[in-house]
Amino acid sequence: MHVISIDQFNRENLFELFERTKKLEKIFYSKDGRLELAKKHRDKQICTLFYEPSTRTRLSFETAGYKLGFGVVSTESAGEFSSASKGETIEDTIHVLDEYKFSAIIIRHPETGMVGRAAKVAKTPVINAGDGKGEHPTQSLLDLYTIYFNFNRLDNLTVTIGGDLKYGRTARSLAKILSKFDGNHIKFVSTKSLAIDKDIKDFLKKNDTTFEEITDIESGIKDSDVVYWTRLQKERLAESDKHLASGFVIDKKAMRLMKKDSILLHPLPRVDEITIGVDDDPRAKYFDQAGNGLFIRMALLDQIASEEN
Repeated sequence: MHVISIDQFNRENLFELFERTKKLEKIFYSKDGRLELAKKHRDKQICTLFYEPSTRTRLSFETAGYKLGFGVVSTESAGEFSSASKGETIEDTIHVLDEYKFSAIIIRHPETGMVGRAAKVAKTPVINAGDGKGEHPTQSLLDLYTIYFNFNRLDNLTVTIGGDLKYGRTARSLAKILSKFDGNHIKFVSTKSLAIDKDIKDFLKKNDTTFEEITDIESGIKDSDVVYWTRLQKERLAESDKHLASGFVIDKKAMRLMKKDSILLHPLPRVDEITIGVDDDPRAKYFDQAGNGLFIRMALLDQIASEEN
């Protein structure tokens, strides 16, 4: 089973994955649970092949592997330190890795569509850990799981997605996965030069998911159940938009505009778009969100390895 795009998931298998996630988390925190999990796949190995830097995604995948007993083979800067620097194609790299009989190959690549190319020739399950401005499906899975954990539902939610929506693959993937559920409304908050692309808007229309585009933070975050904030990439802003960057910061004042039962998410890393003073607000769930990434990725690896048997 390759995991390349959020498109391949439907409601049924999403909830199945979430149930597996909850089960593994329950075992993990039970007496002797970690020892039990560490025996689960101790005869198997995974490979993390990262062509661009990563902290949370790479380390959570590797930690998920170790906690399930997998051996982990890793490279963080494959573009510089692997045979790719000599001109080896992704296809040839995958053909070689297939010979090493991994249970899964987790790939991050700066070029959109490159992980899909790898999957086309791979006999080993390939997991997309982020490709260019394309998708980051496992990030969307943990984002959605965090929303589900807090609201116990995934329908009839108003979700604000703000920041860099043109180049931010996490924002694109989250919008797509929210469209799989009924009655959700998305508020895209960004500058004109970093607005969400037409392909995502067309996708939402096709799936009967309503949305609106907003350029000011106040109307963008009011009345939303979920506020999903990302870094507004100042280096990509048009000259005419650069003065707007300071208006895309969530601080304590902005938090007062949000609903009392709303949650604030962020895929991390943050720079200055959410101030440190917000961290103590109980609605700030971005560190919990990152923690959920461990268990979602454990569940995904467990599912893939179980199907291998």
